[in-house]
Amino acid sequence: MAQAAQRLIKTVVTRTLQLVSAAVTYSKPRLATFWYSAKVELVPPTPAEIPKSIESMKKMVSGRLTQLTVKEALRNGLVATEVLTWFYIGEIIGKYGLIGYNI
Repeated sequence: MAQAAQRLIKTVVTRTLQLVSAAVTYSKPRLATFWYSAKVELVPPTPAEIPKSIESMKKMVSGRLTQLTVKEALRNGLVATEVLTWFYIGEIIGKYGLIGYNI
């Protein structure tokens, strides 16, 4: 009985180590790609980029709004949707639920 338990434990430990090794091997290239993309895409704007974005917003609001191409309007709409979605996701996380605040 004791030998069967020892064999079972040895088998479980061996299989667990094999699964962990396979998971690490599988995830290494994907994590490298994620970290590369995160370094590029998730950085805050630099001080030089802030005036550029303010200027582009001024151009868009001051009459250029009617001269937007469909592609630019769709892109602006998608960006606004993304910003609103992240705002609402943050609100849901902050409330710890979908409905109302816990008062």
